Amino acid sequence: MMDTLRLGDDIAASRIAYGCMTLGGLDRQEDVAAAVDAALDGGITLFDHADIYGRGRSEEVFGRVLADRPGLRDRIVLQSKCGIRFADDPAGSPQRYDLSYEHIVRSAEGSLRRLGTDRLDVFLLHRPDPLMDPAEVARAFADLHAAGKVRAFGVSNCSVAQIDLLQAALDRPLVANQIQLSLLHLGPIDAGVEVNWPGGATHAAGLVESCWQRGLRVQAWAPTAGGALTRAEPDPAHRALAEHVRAVADRLKTPPLAVVVAWLLRHPAGIQPVVGTTSPERIAAACAATEVPLSRDDWYELFITARGRPLP
Repeated sequence: MMDTLRLGDDIAASRIAYGCMTLGGLDRQEDVAAAVDAALDGGITLFDHADIYGRGRSEEVFGRVLADRPGLRDRIVLQSKCGIRFADDPAGSPQRYDLSYEHIVRSAEGSLRRLGTDRLDVFLLHRPDPLMDPAEVARAFADLHAAGKVRAFGVSNCSVAQIDLLQAALDRPLVANQIQLSLLHLGPIDAGVEVNWPGGATHAAGLVESCWQRGLRVQAWAPTAGGALTRAEPDPAHRALAEHVRAVADRLKTPPLAVVVAWLLRHPAGIQPVVGTTSPERIAAACAATEVPLSRDDWYELFITARGRPLP
């Protein structure tokens, strides 16, 4: 069985999560069920959604899986997100972020309806909203929790300052921050080695460390960079890194995809990759990452190759 980790004090979840964004793009319900079954077979228990995925269809098709499997809901952790609004929602409106009280509550209730469940285990704010009023968000969170509709809350793509501003208004701790992180999106980790280096990366400095210190689980979205490093014919821009990944995979007798995910698992902060492929074979390969004995030397060699330059 896959190891578990905790989101806050109360929620135990699988070491790897399954991202349900692309489920809404599948034509056949049996393919949705096959992807979910592959994740369950691999030991995954956390399924990550958002109200905008497939414009709600990803939650709808997952809800059908739950309806067909009595008892499954109580064996998994359901997570969804809100806050992104499309340019035509409603007609004539601009694309925007919306963390108003009304939109948070309406989005949570919409996700519950589409998923066919009475509760979300975790609910994240999808993107920072410059017009966010922390007191308004706190009121929405309090009402959703008091009604039994959401157990715990978190954020996504937020800075340390944004997290601290919001947390100061809440009476419950935030449990997660979902950020883009992979061998092809190194910023939050690379910033840590560029400290006090002329021209070094600063845009994500301290983000992983601060979440770790504050008890927020770092969830990595796009942890495989869309398969860019594990395709049969990788992008020429990433060929050196893809060849390095494959060499490590061959030596460790594991799929290249498992190496890419294992690189994140090796970090001591307990990063939780959110894997989003719909291929049962690739889901199984991602789950195999928990058994990959990636050494410190392996980790650094991949890191330096991904950086494309030596360490400072």
